[in-house]
Amino acid sequence: MQSRPRTTRRSARARSAAIAEMRPLRLAETAPSGEDGDLVGPPAPQYRDLPVLPLRNSVLLPNMVVPLYVDREAALNAVQAAMDGEQLIFIVAQRSEEIEDPTYQEVYHVGTEALITRLLRMPDGSSSALVQGLRRVRVERWLQHTPYGRIRGIALDDADETGERIEALTRTALRLFEGVTKLSQRLAEDAYIQALNISHPGALADYLVAQLEPPIAIRQEILETVDISARMRMACQLLRRELSVLELEHKIHDEVQQEAEKGQREYFLREQLRAIHRELGERDPSHHETEELRARIEARGLSPEAHARALKELERLQGMPPMSPESAVVSNYLDWLASLPWRERSADRLDLRAVAEVLDRRHFGLEKVKDRILEYIAVRKLAPDGRTPILCLAGPPGVGKTSLGRSIAEALGRQFVRISLGGVRDEAEIRGHRRTYVGALPGRIIQGMKTAGTVNPVFVLDEIDKLASDYRGDPAAALLEVLDPEQNSTFSDHFLEVPYDLSRVMFVVTANVLDTIPAPLRDRMEVIEISGYTEEEKLRIARDFLVPRQVRDCGLSEARVEIDDGALRRVIREYTYEAGVRGLEREIGGVMRRVARRVAEGRRHKATVTAAKVPAYLGPQKHFPSEAEERDEIGVATGLAWTAGGGDLTTVEVMAVPGRGTLTLTGQLGDVMRESAQAALTFIRSRACRLGLPDGFHESRDLHIHLPAGAIPKDGPSAGITMAAAMISALAEKPLRRDVALTGEITLRGRVLPVGGVKEKALAAYRAGIGTIILPRRNLKDLDELPEDVRERLLFVPVETMDDVLPVALVPSRLGAGEVSPPASGSARRSPARPPLPPIETVPPATRVARQARARRAQVVAQ
Repeated sequence: MQSRPRTTRRSARARSAAIAEMRPLRLAETAPSGEDGDLVGPPAPQYRDLPVLPLRNSVLLPNMVVPLYVDREAALNAVQAAMDGEQLIFIVAQRSEEIEDPTYQEVYHVGTEALITRLLRMPDGSSSALVQGLRRVRVERWLQHTPYGRIRGIALDDADETGERIEALTRTALRLFEGVTKLSQRLAEDAYIQALNISHPGALADYLVAQLEPPIAIRQEILETVDISARMRMACQLLRRELSVLELEHKIHDEVQQEAEKGQREYFLREQLRAIHRELGERDPSHHETEELRARIEARGLSPEAHARALKELERLQGMPPMSPESAVVSNYLDWLASLPWRERSADRLDLRAVAEVLDRRHFGLEKVKDRILEYIAVRKLAPDGRTPILCLAGPPGVGKTSLGRSIAEALGRQFVRISLGGVRDEAEIRGHRRTYVGALPGRIIQGMKTAGTVNPVFVLDEIDKLASDYRGDPAAALLEVLDPEQNSTFSDHFLEVPYDLSRVMFVVTANVLDTIPAPLRDRMEVIEISGYTEEEKLRIARDFLVPRQVRDCGLSEARVEIDDGALRRVIREYTYEAGVRGLEREIGGVMRRVARRVAEGRRHKATVTAAKVPAYLGPQKHFPSEAEERDEIGVATGLAWTAGGGDLTTVEVMAVPGRGTLTLTGQLGDVMRESAQAALTFIRSRACRLGLPDGFHESRDLHIHLPAGAIPKDGPSAGITMAAAMISALAEKPLRRDVALTGEITLRGRVLPVGGVKEKALAAYRAGIGTIILPRRNLKDLDELPEDVRERLLFVPVETMDDVLPVALVPSRLGAGEVSPPASGSARRSPARPPLPPIETVPPATRVARQARARRAQVVAQ
């Protein structure tokens, strides 16, 4: 063991000054010196030979003064060895406090050199020592283990770091510590003053961490951190977390105390107020509240059942203590009864011309809905007490169903209420909650009636097809009582518990599809289907409604921007794909926002948006409409489909290859389409001879039916004759006409049954440049819904069996002898030569695909 350097009188004075100033002790201050005070020889070595005092559950940081209780034999020996020398000892934390006699592997490698300032020996042999941390020491090697530990370590002194970063960290730490001392009940009041008097940032960081008393692992990490900046950052993080916890604790304490004080204060004030009223001979305010409720109930004109129930609840309320929870429930119930309309009604506007003018001003087209509203007004004019209809507007998104309900209310002069039913799965949303707890409320129907303030508003139930159900009940079943004219005159809400008359409400229900609406609920409604708009209708809607509204919403005027019809047509064809006009309005809004930005940037000239400038505002073409095939092909038929966005073309591809008669269907086909393919194949086998197919073809040929766009699920019966025609074409090796589209359901006997969505499908064929449509004869009645210009440009061929389909669908030049003949003249609805589509202003093509699409459309029109 090496001898330790002797400490001079000057080094002792320096150590005492360092303890008083709470700054780290420098090795230079303990070096031997000459008589003149100058350093003699090289600085003292950095190595320190010290006895070891392990701590169970504590970490001593430099400059900290703490009392220690020493009772272990090795620790007592280490303390005695330190007292026999310079009273310096190495204090280090154990890795586990459960170890009684730790070895060098069971203590940390960094500890604190400490000075024992006072030692008291107890009668039981233990000792109590008061130690002052001096500096960090890292263990270099262990010199001995018995009878006490002794190490040789390297002193880790703090450097004199200065600069803006250290200054900023110091200020941040002091500011956070100030907030902690103000909120903490554990820290002394002068802790912050002591922190202000510490000049060295490293000593300040150690002091702040020691005051917070974080877990041992964090304190040991602080002890092992020599870099002052890193140590200050860690101290700031601990202070910030402690401050957040203290603020939250203080907030919770204040809230609890305020609630308790508020309750006590209200109780005493109410008791004092009652005593004052008794002395003055005045009525109690609680009785005044009940009298006010009684007056409101009498003035509202409740039904006999509701009036009797209200008076009964008033008597209960008067006998309850004002502070009881039941009193709040009853008071809320009576307030609802007094707030609902029981007799108030708005006068209907029965002028048919005025109503028609309002509807035409707010909406373009929608003739069926407008006629039905005018019929209702006519009936109300002749029979004021007639039954109110339940209208269901069904159609794709964006066609104006919800806004039409608002227009109906404006036309009739009634209040308008809208409720969205999408995603509602709790029956209580319709019937209300029972009054078994504080906060119970009526259902949305009664809430809407309170909002309307009249007994005859226009009530729009939006998205009824998106109702759900679970263990909380079936909202669709609850709506049966609301929408049934025979029951809604005595509608019972769970909250009200008295009948409420809904028979004078005009309910308008909206839905995208009817399949998801339960049949009993659909039976209560009068369904009016709103199909998609044609291009001409979209153009007029955009010009008359959408553009003015977007110009107004963007803060522009007609003097600032102008968009011509060619630009609107291009936006409709190349930037939107929908049955309605919601996406079209979004794209027009995008154009107007770009114009508004340019105006805001200081451009003063008027912006004229033409078809050529549309890509500059909206970017590249977003949608490429479905086009007819480029040439007649074998096994490729063009079908028509109905989607949520309107009609669309569906190409059916069939390939016949040698095999064992397997039928393969791909393209995410639903069960109905798979059954249609099976029925079509059976029909073909039964007509093999007449169709010119070899006997036993089904045993030697495999058929693969594929519908492109495999990521999109497809289902429905309307592709039956399309798949049958494609299979016959593939088996007979006869091409199908590319300018003919087919739709219709097929049976095993080859009959063609009617399908739905004829208007949307015809519009899709019209947009794609298809010239001929084969459809079931029983669907001819649906052609009356088509615009006149569309009917004039399409040829409709009504069919009843597949024998009528093949002569039209197959290329005539390939028909052989013995095949069925084309239908007799006059059986098809023929029209004059189809005029071209309204042109878009001639512009340079945006892409090669767009140029080819226009060329194909022109080719089809020419044929």
